[in-house]
Amino acid sequence: MKKYNSYNNYKQSLKFSQSENFKNYNDYTNKGGYKSLPFFKQTEIIYDFTVEFVKRYIDYKSRTKDQMEQAARSGKQNIPEGYLQKSLEGRIKLLGVARGSLEELLNDYLDFLRQRGLKIWSMESPEAKAVRKLVYNSYNSYKNYKSYIENPEEAANAIICLINQTNRLLDQKLKWLEERFINEGGFRENLFKKRMDKRSAFSGKAGFGETRKGVR
Repeated sequence: MKKYNSYNNYKQSLKFSQSENFKNYNDYTNKGGYKSLPFFKQTEIIYDFTVEFVKRYIDYKSRTKDQMEQAARSGKQNIPEGYLQKSLEGRIKLLGVARGSLEELLNDYLDFLRQRGLKIWSMESPEAKAVRKLVYNSYNSYKNYKSYIENPEEAANAIICLINQTNRLLDQKLKWLEERFINEGGFRENLFKKRMDKRSAFSGKAGFGETRKGVR
């Protein structure tokens, strides 16, 4: 079983699952589409924040800059691509790619702090709790996190908090989709079932016609 970074065990993520906003969370057909999903909105913030972060604190010639930008972009872009898939298999695969990209980005930020001897906030620190509360704003956006970008230590820690919260939501979503796939089957399986049902119904009608002819 795949294990993720231990920083993911945020109590605030569990609180979200009990909130009003969570009611439509697992319904991928909700009116707002993928853009209304909390984890998509959060990946937009992560991407915008990362673009600004690497511009300020990472050597523009280094591979790390490109890798961080690409990981942040992949974490965001694979969500809409996944939601355009007709099959649950395709959706699960692409959301898994997004999840993996965010895990990669998470470790880049942790490496940034560790290699520079900067402090990594503990899960229960006042600073981490303050950042985690930001997702509960009625309109959460990059502006809410922008004040942290001025200091490299605060910036990396703040975005680590948001990545962990987003990963937690993606984990919940993937688990729900996997259970749905097990219970309902995939797109191809359902198409095959419908085709077989149609054939069966057609054969039944044909058989009934032959029986009627015999009766006459």
